[in-house]
Amino acid sequence: MSTLGTFDSPFALGMMNLLEAPGLQRPAALADWIEARLDQGLHWFDHADIYGDRRCEMLFGDALRVRPGLAARLRVVTKTGIVTPERDALRFGIKHYDSSPAHITAAIDAALGRLGVERIDHFLLHRPDPWMASEATARALDEAIDAGKIGAAGVSNFLPEAWRRLQAAMRRPLQVHQFQLSLTHNAPLFDGLYDAVIGDGQRPMAWSPLGGGACLSGPIGKQLETLATECNASPAGLALAWLRALPGQPLPVIGSLREQRIAQLLDDADQVLDRPTWYALLETARGHEVA
Repeated sequence: MSTLGTFDSPFALGMMNLLEAPGLQRPAALADWIEARLDQGLHWFDHADIYGDRRCEMLFGDALRVRPGLAARLRVVTKTGIVTPERDALRFGIKHYDSSPAHITAAIDAALGRLGVERIDHFLLHRPDPWMASEATARALDEAIDAGKIGAAGVSNFLPEAWRRLQAAMRRPLQVHQFQLSLTHNAPLFDGLYDAVIGDGQRPMAWSPLGGGACLSGPIGKQLETLATECNASPAGLALAWLRALPGQPLPVIGSLREQRIAQLLDDADQVLDRPTWYALLETARGHEVA
């Protein structure tokens, strides 16, 4: 079992929207953007092979190749396991999951080539696969770690029994778990998922930490706006502070690539909520007080 630790960054930068940022399509421009983020102390970049049908990883790698030295300063997370209909080579053309050793090994090698890095810091299985042969999948992940291709393996969106079946077959610990968590998607705090994640020593990463914008609208949005005025912070920054207050300090994965937005969230990273304020936000988000 791994020892639970924390990420030394207030949030990770999600690359899922990279192709939608016109100003970052040239490798040199993206290299400038990456270097600016590193200079701000933000060095975790979150990818997946399905983001832009692999083009997000390719563009990121092109940027690293035109700016030697950046790769050694950053940390990369990427994921595999989702096969889109366009990538299904068989007759159905259907979206499905693939956790087979052949798929995992090929995905790791391909991601290393696209990203232009010597090692993927955290390599995650993107979705639980009911067909997963845990011993074979475990062997592929362990061998990738042994070979230095990945620093650590992890999972995304798994339930406890699925990741525990995989972990039981591995020699190395599953160190990271990325799953949906926010003020407006707080069920993992009450259904046992979050406790299982940190109890098993996995570092939590929260995708959609602003609930796709739901945290910034309606009653919870208004409450965050009021609190933000009092704290001289942004509503989004306080929503992320709500997450970071949890044991295990989950690392939010933000989707914005706008420099102004990133700078604001970075300025808000030192915000600390007291217990009553944290519960007041939770009550508003859930629409009822705790039992």
